[in-house]
Amino acid sequence: MTNITVGLGERSYDIAIGDGLLDKAQQVLAPLLNGRRPVIVTDENVAQTQLPRLLNTISPNGPPIILPPGEGTKSWTHLAALCEELLTRGIERSDHIIAFGGGVIGDLVGFAASLVKRGCHFIQIPTTLLAQVDSSVGGKTAINVAAGKNLIGAFYQPRFVLIDPSVLDTLSVREMRAGYAEVVKYGLIDDRAFFEWCEQNGSKLIGGDRTAQLFAIENSVRAKARIVAADERETMDLRALLNLGHTFGHALEAETGYSDKLLHGEAVAAGIALAFQYSARLGFCEKNVAQRVSDHLDGAGLKSGIASAGIDATGERLVEHMLHDKKMSSGTLPFILAHDIGQAFVSKSVELSDVSAFLNQQ
Repeated sequence: MTNITVGLGERSYDIAIGDGLLDKAQQVLAPLLNGRRPVIVTDENVAQTQLPRLLNTISPNGPPIILPPGEGTKSWTHLAALCEELLTRGIERSDHIIAFGGGVIGDLVGFAASLVKRGCHFIQIPTTLLAQVDSSVGGKTAINVAAGKNLIGAFYQPRFVLIDPSVLDTLSVREMRAGYAEVVKYGLIDDRAFFEWCEQNGSKLIGGDRTAQLFAIENSVRAKARIVAADERETMDLRALLNLGHTFGHALEAETGYSDKLLHGEAVAAGIALAFQYSARLGFCEKNVAQRVSDHLDGAGLKSGIASAGIDATGERLVEHMLHDKKMSSGTLPFILAHDIGQAFVSKSVELSDVSAFLNQQ
């Protein structure tokens, strides 16, 4: 088992990573639970595939709360219903809620935990590659609203994160590829050597090679833990770098109505390719660098642009979605661009009219 600490003073917490760790959850979490029974929240898909394993080791407070899968669950309706159910079960501030699922469950449960009784504890047990390497770490919790993705939420850190790559064995290849987009992102931000490792080993990871999965998960989590510890609330440009591909990607997701037509990781992959292509357009990086990134994403079976993502929308339409981005400040939208592989940076001087023109040419 590997242990990684997110250093945030009194809000610090550990991330345990290990093959088969889910089957030892009671033993690992016992010091936190302190004899109290947690409430388990999951979705219908995870309930069918992985919930029996968790219930074999942990006795919860009442039957697990099982929600519908998909981005539609990150809504006011499900947030309100979850909060009411937690109160009905008599949850106390010192109790724990276990978010057992992918990014949707983690985001929703974390936000509910931040609200109920002004804050109770929660534990992340992520069951998708994307959640294991990204959304379960860092304390960003939120729901989606009509105006856009993740616009209502809070920074609220978990008490513990338990990551077991064996749960990935039940995921579809599509879900694995979507999660891989968030893996390769860490190499593109500031770790060229890791990107080169991804070029050599990405197909093994997606195909189920446990050694590759463990290496990628540990490397990704260490990178995110380091960034979150230095810039927890994204008040500096450091944590903003984790948004590489997300400004373009969220616009693509919005155009689909946050449907299964385009998974979050697929949108991020397309957004990463667009960010590098736009960087080349502005002269920040060489065209062959942008092509190398697109080629790798294509080779991994991911999307590398608007057309491959199945989006039929004008640049103006996509920029309109961007105007609702939570990172807007004084009418300016920061973009994460790149000078090279492993050299991402924040640009606050991008003209949205030029972004529209660029997207219209794709």
